[in-house]
Amino acid sequence: MLALIVAGEAIFGLPFVVVRVFRPTLLDVFGITNLQLGAAFSLYGVLAMAAYLPGGPLADRYPARVLMAAALVGTALGGIVYAQIPTAATLTALFGYWGITTILLFWSPMIRVARSWGGAHAQGRAFGILDGGRGLFAAILGSATVVMFSALLPEDSGSATLEQRADALRWVIITFTAFTVLAAALVWTALPRADAAAGVLPRAAGLREVWTSVGKVCRNRAVWLQTGIVLTAYCGYKSLDDYSLYARDAFGFDDVAAAQVGTVALWVRPIAAIGAGLIGDRVGVSRAVIVCFGIGTLGYAAMALGIAGLSLPWMLFVMVVTTSTMVFGLRGLYFALFRAAKVDRALTGTAAGIVSVLGYTPDVFIGPLNGVLTDSFAGATGHHYFYACVAGFMAIGWACAWMFRRETTRDAPRSR
Repeated sequence: MLALIVAGEAIFGLPFVVVRVFRPTLLDVFGITNLQLGAAFSLYGVLAMAAYLPGGPLADRYPARVLMAAALVGTALGGIVYAQIPTAATLTALFGYWGITTILLFWSPMIRVARSWGGAHAQGRAFGILDGGRGLFAAILGSATVVMFSALLPEDSGSATLEQRADALRWVIITFTAFTVLAAALVWTALPRADAAAGVLPRAAGLREVWTSVGKVCRNRAVWLQTGIVLTAYCGYKSLDDYSLYARDAFGFDDVAAAQVGTVALWVRPIAAIGAGLIGDRVGVSRAVIVCFGIGTLGYAAMALGIAGLSLPWMLFVMVVTTSTMVFGLRGLYFALFRAAKVDRALTGTAAGIVSVLGYTPDVFIGPLNGVLTDSFAGATGHHYFYACVAGFMAIGWACAWMFRRETTRDAPRSR
């Protein structure tokens, strides 16, 4: 599980954590707009969507050790290009490349191994520990790189030249690349050569056997509701990328202070995800998901209304902590719903691929949506409009979670 945690976050450090923590600096150094960065994320999302479905059956055939190590090495190679501060076009292509390397051979194997680790009665704990552990690793790495970034700038960071900021960001990228390579070595060493759940679909199986397994999962109505839960919860997760930029645009924070706001969200993650997983096993995963969506909807609505007044910066941190807690609580729970949905454990990889194809479409549209709104409306206004959209998605997620619970408890009212 430790190897799974480290690898599960290291692989997404380059495309996501760097942007989340250092977004204002990255935009200036690369000379791009929010919309251009959103387009890069959109290409990532399109290619990731194409990779989720074939990645599922691969996860049910081959050992996770082989697939995940290859994915990590491939992602780290992209970090070498990233550190060169390439043109906007190359950056977009790089994000497209990462859309394949981080998903095709990695995502479904990680979900399948985590579900196997959780057994029959600790799915909430398994996925809570996985996402919470990933969050702790990201928070430590994010905080360490913020300290390093600050140390590489002049004492008065506001007076740093663009070249100085570019050099500091380059060292941050190199650090994340190095950790990705180390994670590949850890996975190769720690995971078994042939895990028990692999090989459910014979390696020689043809398309007919693969499509039979896909069809079996697709006929499960609860799986489609779970897809809606993942999609809307992931909209909330993607909104976290905006926090550091919001802190700069609306509250006037400098680059270091804005990065610290992004880091606050990272530190919330381990507590929220693990806590939600443990609570989910106790009161029912679907019930816990409903509560998280309800509070999350209210939190984002408050941000959209500007309750975090510009004269009260501490309110920003309250809102960031509240919404982050709900978002990461959902991330620690939504794949634990496979048991309630009665998905055959042997088809976990396939189910994860199917749910993820649509569930992670926010990778395609949230970035451009944020870019259009924040580039079109100056200051806090564009961000408030964006958070209003996120509040709407969270409300839809609440409805999906309520219908999921009704669907899965129809014949067993006391079932969790």
